[in-house]
Amino acid sequence: MRLNAPSLAVAAVGALLLTGCSSSDGAQDAAAGSDQKPVDGGTLRYAVSGSPATASDDPHGGLGNESDLLRFALTYDVLTVPGKDGSPKPRLAASWKPNKALDRWTFTLRDDAKFTDGSPVRADDVLYSLRRIADKSAENYGRLADFDMKASKADGDHTVVLATRAPMAEAAKALESISFVVPEGTEDFAKAVPGSGPFKVRKSGAQTAVLVRNDRWWGPRPHLDRLEIQAVADPQARANAVTSGQADVAGSVSPAAVKSAGGAGGRQVVRRKGVTEYPFIMRTDTEPFDDARVREAFRLATDRKALVDTVFLGYGQIANDLPTPYDPSYPDDLPQRRRDVEKAKKLLKEAGHADGLSLTLHTTTAYPGMDTAATLYSRQLSDIGVKAEVKVDPADTYWTAVYAKKAFYTGYYGGISFPDLVRVGLLSKSPTNETAWKNKKFDAGFTRAMGTLDPDRRNTLLAGIQRDLWKDGGYVVWGTGDGLDLAARGVRGLPTGPGFQRMFIDQAWMAK
Repeated sequence: MRLNAPSLAVAAVGALLLTGCSSSDGAQDAAAGSDQKPVDGGTLRYAVSGSPATASDDPHGGLGNESDLLRFALTYDVLTVPGKDGSPKPRLAASWKPNKALDRWTFTLRDDAKFTDGSPVRADDVLYSLRRIADKSAENYGRLADFDMKASKADGDHTVVLATRAPMAEAAKALESISFVVPEGTEDFAKAVPGSGPFKVRKSGAQTAVLVRNDRWWGPRPHLDRLEIQAVADPQARANAVTSGQADVAGSVSPAAVKSAGGAGGRQVVRRKGVTEYPFIMRTDTEPFDDARVREAFRLATDRKALVDTVFLGYGQIANDLPTPYDPSYPDDLPQRRRDVEKAKKLLKEAGHADGLSLTLHTTTAYPGMDTAATLYSRQLSDIGVKAEVKVDPADTYWTAVYAKKAFYTGYYGGISFPDLVRVGLLSKSPTNETAWKNKKFDAGFTRAMGTLDPDRRNTLLAGIQRDLWKDGGYVVWGTGDGLDLAARGVRGLPTGPGFQRMFIDQAWMAK
């Protein structure tokens, strides 16, 4: 995926959050925690993953480009944002509280937010925007599938009561970063639409968008005068844009680019620990992966250390076939699955594939190392008699033509939380069930967990259902890598969290 997804990648899910820490290779000043006093003024040029072929101006539809997502995060307000500790923090919503049944949540809005045309942001605008997101579920992977928007209502100008379809302890978290608010009645996004975020659009194009500071914003005044967002599909091209002086920041660059360019000429690296994954995804409703023995054989064929060392070049760690090992609900008592070629061969034979298998493993170059991972894994599979032909699909159409459609492909996550992943991609009725995982016990366990307000107890319940996923699911999660961004010498104040967290760059600044 791309929530993170796809994260589900940013482009595939639009729900990529949770915990994250950062460090840097000679790059501490680029991170948000710089001790230097911010300087006002200047322009920041940001090269971020995106393609003109999948560009969109609609913040409520599919989020196929990180370049579009970055623009939306800066020009529209959202209800909540992920905090450094992983919990939701106020943004446009000043506070929220549930009823006893946890199926009605009252959100109190700020009373000082204004759109760029001067009109106040009202509860009706919020409700309209959320309903529009829900109506576009087929495009946006069901971002608000758990909310009953027909039963939700505005209560005055600054209060919204949101109904959920079942008890939902994490309603505020489910709204993090994707609840972009526009004026009530807005349908035409071909022209600039008033937003209430920290910047406003000066120019918007499929390749480049230009934003300027919004002096009406209610939040802390942005330091930058101007932002230029450049959509660049190839990760090496993004890195080259910084090394050549054509950009100040390159998002999601390869470890190889960091090793060759980081530190030279004062360039800086922002490192987001363990938030990048390229899982191999097996559709459990499609042959041969409809047989649990085949899925287990493919996991046992995996040389995780070789993949981590080759793909992440020292910026990663092995994983254990669960897609959110950084989540507080992760069950850390599971035995580490290790490579066992003989057992894998035996399982294939029992499944009727004694003579081996031939299939296609899809991948792309949208994120650095996706194609390398697929190529190496194909070689590892050959050791158990599986011929996996690697097909590198175009980056600009991968998340619409391959993701959640092909039987065997390389996914992407950028920090999505486990509950967000479940809602969008793991329940029997999830809008984008990428592995076709349908397990009634799993569904019931998740519903029970979401009806539990105590976070420790909720995480214990979520850990329990992940054990079933580890045993029979459709994932080969071989490792996690650090998210890596490359920045020029003068860049300061970049956010360091995973997923959507890193899109909120309104407090970045340029040192003189």
